[in-house]
Amino acid sequence: MLWMMLILPVALLVLGLPFFLVLLATATLAIVLFTSVPPVAVLQIMFGAIGNFALLAVPFFIFAGELMARGGMARRLVAVIMAMFGGFRGSTPITTVGAATFYGAISGSTAATVAALGPLFYPQLRKSGYSEKFSAGIITCTGFIDNIIPPSIAMILYCAAAEQSVVKLFAAGIVPGIVLALLMSVYLYIYARWKDIQDRQTFRWQALATALREGGWSIGAPLVIFGGIYGGVFSPTEAAGAACVYVIVVTMFVHREIGWREFWQVAVNSMYLTAQIFLIVAVAGIFSWILITNGVARVAVDAIANLNLQPWLVLLVINVFLLVVGCFIDTASSILVLTPLLLPIAQSVGVDPIHFGIIAVVNLSIGTFTPPFGVNIFVAQSIFKVPLGSIYAGVAPFIAVTVVGLMIITYVPELSLWLVRLIG
Repeated sequence: MLWMMLILPVALLVLGLPFFLVLLATATLAIVLFTSVPPVAVLQIMFGAIGNFALLAVPFFIFAGELMARGGMARRLVAVIMAMFGGFRGSTPITTVGAATFYGAISGSTAATVAALGPLFYPQLRKSGYSEKFSAGIITCTGFIDNIIPPSIAMILYCAAAEQSVVKLFAAGIVPGIVLALLMSVYLYIYARWKDIQDRQTFRWQALATALREGGWSIGAPLVIFGGIYGGVFSPTEAAGAACVYVIVVTMFVHREIGWREFWQVAVNSMYLTAQIFLIVAVAGIFSWILITNGVARVAVDAIANLNLQPWLVLLVINVFLLVVGCFIDTASSILVLTPLLLPIAQSVGVDPIHFGIIAVVNLSIGTFTPPFGVNIFVAQSIFKVPLGSIYAGVAPFIAVTVVGLMIITYVPELSLWLVRLIG
C-alpha cells in the first residue's frame, strides 16, 4: 500500500489532475484495496476533517481581507506606510514590504495580498525607476509574509493538523515575520544604493498625520484582532468574526466605498475561496488518516532515528524537502498532508511543535513564489501581464534572502518561542 500511495499521486499529478482529486483517488483506492474499512468511511472522515472549530476562522479572515481590498482600507494602509518610510533610500519597495506586513495582520492569504497590493505598487515601482523584472519580483514575493504574520490561514491549518494552540502559533509568528520583513528591507536598501535609484521622498510630519487620520480606521482592524485575542476577550475564531463586523462597518458605513452589490460579490468570492480550501482540508484528512492508522509516521521516525543524524541535520533535510514540495504543491495541501508525517520526526530530535509549525509555514510560504508553480507567480502574471520568465528572474534574489531568514528561524528557536512563553 505504501508504494501505491507514493507512486499513484505522482502519476496522477503528471496527468494533470487537480491536487484534491489526486489525494481523494489515492486515499479511496488505498481504503478499498488494502483495508477492511467500508467505503462509506471516506465521507465520514472527510466531514470529520472539517469539523474543527478553529477552521471556522478561515472564511472570516478571507472575507475580511477581501472587503479591505475592495473597500479602500488596503489603499489607506498603503498611504500610511508610504508616509512613514518615504524618507529612506529604496522607499518604494520597502513600503511594499511594509504594506504586505500590515495587510498580513488582517488577511492571511498570500495570493490575496498580491492581488490587493500589486495594482497599487507596480505602477509606482516602475515610475520610481525599478525594472519590470524587479517590480514584478518584489510584489510576487512579499505576499508570502501574509502566511507568517498572524492571523494566518496556513497557521490555522497547521494547528488543525497538529492539534496545537492557534493562539500560541499566532504569537510565535510575529517575531519571525518581522525578521523576514527586515531582512528583505535591508536587501532592498542595498539594491537601491547599488543601482543608484533616487526614489526617496522628503519625510513630512504633516503628510504622516494626514495619512494616519485617513487610515486610522484601517489601522484599527489588526488592533481589534490582536487586542481581542491577547487581551483574553476573543478566541481566534471569535476574533475573525469580530474583524469581519469591524471591516463591514468601516467599508460600508464609514468610508462608504462598498455598496450592497459589491458586498454580495465579495461574499461570493469569499465563499468560493473557502470552498476550495475546505475541499482540500477534507480530502487531506483522508490521506493523513491512512498515514497515521497504518503507522507510516512511526516508520519514518524509526528510519530517521536509525540514521543517527544530528538534530541540525534532520532539520536541514526537512527544510530542503519542504522547499522542494512548496515549488509544486500549494501550502494548504502540503501542511495538511505532511504535518502528521513530519511533526513526529521533528519532535523525535527535540523540536517544539510550535517552533516546527513556524518552520513548516515559512518553508511552504517561500514556495508560493518559487518557480515553477508558485501560486503568487501566476497571480502576478495575470495582473501585470509580465512574461513568466521576467517574474522567475525577478523573484530569484528574494528566494535567496528568505532562505537565509528561514535558516535563522530554524536554528534560533527563541525567535519563535519567547513570545509564546511570555503569554504562558
